[in-house]
Amino acid sequence: MNNPQASPELASLRVQIDNIDQQLLTLLNQRALVAERVGEVKKREGTPFFRPDRVAQVIDKIQTANPGPLKGAHVAAIWREIMSACRSLEAPQRVAYLGPAGTFSELAALQFFGTSIEHVPCANFDEVFHATTAGSADFGVVPVENNTEGVVTRTLDLFLNSPLHIIGETSFLVRHHLLRLSNSLDNIEVVLAHPQALAQCQGWLSQHLPKAERRAVSSNAEGARLAAGNHNWAGIASERAGAEFGLHVVAHAIQDDAFNRTRFAVVCLPQTQPRRQGGLRRHTAAVWQAGLPAG
Repeated sequence: MNNPQASPELASLRVQIDNIDQQLLTLLNQRALVAERVGEVKKREGTPFFRPDRVAQVIDKIQTANPGPLKGAHVAAIWREIMSACRSLEAPQRVAYLGPAGTFSELAALQFFGTSIEHVPCANFDEVFHATTAGSADFGVVPVENNTEGVVTRTLDLFLNSPLHIIGETSFLVRHHLLRLSNSLDNIEVVLAHPQALAQCQGWLSQHLPKAERRAVSSNAEGARLAAGNHNWAGIASERAGAEFGLHVVAHAIQDDAFNRTRFAVVCLPQTQPRRQGGLRRHTAAVWQAGLPAG
């Protein structure tokens, strides 16, 4: 099929966009070259390669200077990716999180660091702490609380005997979707997900799949992976996990709380980053003092 010929006006605008793209590419590579020099200086001086406060300052400055029409949130997302790509030239960042691909922990890691990271998926929260402490990962990302189910007690328990410090945090609205090989709710015998997700969706499951077994697994993405191997199983996970394992989204946003939000902590060894004062660290200390039950 022949593509319709563009009008002279549209063709002229496309030429302008192509020219601007070339200018942007040149400037981005200039920025990358400076970032490489920054990395060399940091290596000589022994200073941290990643400083979340510096990232926040740069993005805030760019958003403040933004005249539009681009929205501030979109500008922030663009600059986070630019900084992530440039940082990867300074030093590759290995980030541990609860795997496999498609978990909300992975999404939290990408939201905080950008996509230019080395992925270190782990089987459970204990492995995230171990990988970060042992140095096979530079940073770890772990959930600490959900507005529906409260604190993630296993994460807080691990902090009690860990040398890791919290150097950042991120949060987002969590949307749980029911994923399956066939695009139907019929004949679902087992629903697989992380225990937190099963708890956050118990109302919907009781109403729509009362006879289905609820089976806890190590992560939502692992539940999706298992569901991809059985036509009578379904998983609760993100759309990203569904795409990763070739599953249909047979029910969207089945969490009982429409504003289901989870907070994640970013952790590392104190030699890698200065200890962050206040914020989430004070929050976790207060939680421990309140006498939470063990995980």
